[in-house]
This record gives sequence, C-alpha cells and structure tokens, in this order.
Amino acid sequence: MKIGGLQKVTLIDYPGKVACTVFLSGCPFRCPWCYSGELVMPEKIKEHPEITKDYFFEFLEKRKGVVDAVVVCGGEPTINEDLPEFLSKIREKGFLIKIDTNGFNPEMIEKLIKNNLVDYIAMDIKSSLEKYKEATGVDVDIKKIKKSIAIIKESGIEYEFRTTLVPGFHQKEEVEKMAKAIEGANKYFLQNFLPEKTINGHFEEKKPFSSKDLEEFKESANLFVKMCEIR
Repeated sequence: MKIGGLQKVTLIDYPGKVACTVFLSGCPFRCPWCYSGELVMPEKIKEHPEITKDYFFEFLEKRKGVVDAVVVCGGEPTINEDLPEFLSKIREKGFLIKIDTNGFNPEMIEKLIKNNLVDYIAMDIKSSLEKYKEATGVDVDIKKIKKSIAIIKESGIEYEFRTTLVPGFHQKEEVEKMAKAIEGANKYFLQNFLPEKTINGHFEEKKPFSSKDLEEFKESANLFVKMCEIR
C-alpha cells in the first residue's frame, strides 16, 4: 500500500461528519476523464511524494476528538490486500470509516462489511453497464460491478452511488440506464464534470453540462432510485 495524499480536514467527503481523507495510490481503471493521474498512472505514481503510514497514524492520534471520520479513497483502495489491516488500525483509534470505491473488487468490499471495518461506502457508477470498457479504458468484468452494487445495497450500512457526468459521453438515456442498474438505491448523486488535469487531455476541452441538463438527468434518475440529487 502506498499513501499518495492526505487532506487533513474535510466537511463534505463524509456527510454530516468532520473527516480527513487519505488517498491510496493505484487503480485498475484508466477512465479518460479521471482527475487523479498522480494516483492512477504508474509513471506518475513513481514521481508522486509518498506519505508514510507512521506519519498518517501519528496525525490521527493528534486528531482524536477533533476529527470524527476517515475517508479512504484513491486511486482504488480495494486493490490493496493489506487494506483490512490498515482500516483495523484506524478503527482501533475510534474513527468512523468511509470507503470510496469503483466496485472493482466485490470480495474486498464484502470482507470489509463483514468485519465491521467500514461505516459508509460510496461507489462510482462510471457508465451504463454495456459501456464500461469505453468509460474505464480497460476490460471490466461486469459481473463484479453488479455484485458490488448488490453487496452495497444489501449491506445495512450507509451508502451512496455517484456518477461524474461527462459531456459527449453521458446523455439522458445513459443516466436512465445507470440509475436502473442501481434500481432501488437509497442515494444517487450526479456530479458535473470539471475540465481540469484529466488523464486524457482531450477532455479538458469539454464544456460542463448546464444546470438545466443536470436537472433533467436528475428527474430521469429519480424514476429508479429513492433519491437522486446534484452534487
């Protein structure tokens, strides 16, 4: 496991909690509009400064009573076999834990839930299931994505699904298909794409959706989920 970043305080990453966010390097996907090339691309990971676990846990010790929760994201945190051990140490210090995932590793997600190592899960839905290869830049086992969705919905813990909407790729029909893939979900958030430092520089030329477009997408998604909001 390599820690590629630490945001020492955030009021938005864990709903209703004061949190810090730790970024783990490495990801199996290559989404062309990804903002975090330094945590995804191997050549950039090598050049990116690393934070030691000792530093991170010393930081947590000092934040007891100030910070409620730790958000673990990436990259993709579930690719790390030592993630349960890492989260156990966070749990021992008394913090709530939120995991941000792309659903690549349902077995790890299930393990974390069964071992009470996560209190909140946010899963990214990249596209309709039939367009995942195009959205992620790699061959994806869609059965794993479906399994992760089911595990999270049935987990009994807090969760959300979310999608970054990219002009030229996502349309109303696509949003409806994504919402249907998570049908019955408690919370689904739509996030407007921001054209900045993307893995594929072509996407930096894209113009974000208008507020009107986003509202139409939200209305379409709300036909399939309990609550859809624009974030």
